[in-house]
Amino acid sequence: MQAVIDPEAKVGAGTEIGLGSIIEAGAVIGDNCKVGHHVVVSKGVTIGNNCQIGHGVVIHPDSQIGNEIRIDDHVVIGKWPLRAVNSILKPTQQLDPAFIGDRCLIGTHATVYRGCRLDGAILVADQASLRERVQIGEFTIVGRGVVVENDCTVGRYCKLETESYITAYSTIEDRVFVAPQVATSNDNYIGRTEERLKHFKGVTVKKGGRIGVGSVILPGKTIEEDGVVAAGSVVTKDVPSGVIFLGNPARKFRDVPEEQLLKNQDWPE
Repeated sequence: MQAVIDPEAKVGAGTEIGLGSIIEAGAVIGDNCKVGHHVVVSKGVTIGNNCQIGHGVVIHPDSQIGNEIRIDDHVVIGKWPLRAVNSILKPTQQLDPAFIGDRCLIGTHATVYRGCRLDGAILVADQASLRERVQIGEFTIVGRGVVVENDCTVGRYCKLETESYITAYSTIEDRVFVAPQVATSNDNYIGRTEERLKHFKGVTVKKGGRIGVGSVILPGKTIEEDGVVAAGSVVTKDVPSGVIFLGNPARKFRDVPEEQLLKNQDWPE
């Protein structure tokens, strides 16, 4: 089956479109791109120059994709979120199109929702899920199977390792490290009573904060700048700046060694 390219779509010089792909009206694909087989590029989508789009990718309407981007097989970009009838979350009628900045890499079977914005040079690994109204800063790594729920902000140069879970309404500042299988929560009432709606709040990890493997951060808690949560800990109160917390419940273990503080690293801003 040959590709179907609408007459009102624009395909740049040197761009290849694979078998069975559909390019809808108003879509614009830049120069020297390679689009795999059975790809859907919906109406109003823009794709920059020198991009590589894998097989079976679906790009929903109006999504904006920059230059020199690699999107692997079976990725979904710009998906509208599902919303249960009794959901307490915000309605989704006014979501901006998905935006993927220059030089991003999106792994196979990842999902980037409508209303998500990825700044430049971000790696999103296989099977990750980035929800609506999520913003992620430059040079951040989102590991395999990571979930970032709706209304989260993640800064620059962060690392969210394999299968970590970032709950809705959380803020993660620059240079934060989140180890594999870290879990965060935003609901102290665990889904019961209307009282929970007054206290619904994600977690905050300030600049240079670090969270060890398998830790749990409870709703509304803050890890201050250069704070550290040791592996397997359960954080039930705020972690002060420059302090290591350890245990269940987590308590002060000791100060972060001076040479490990963010201010003593020779890293770009």
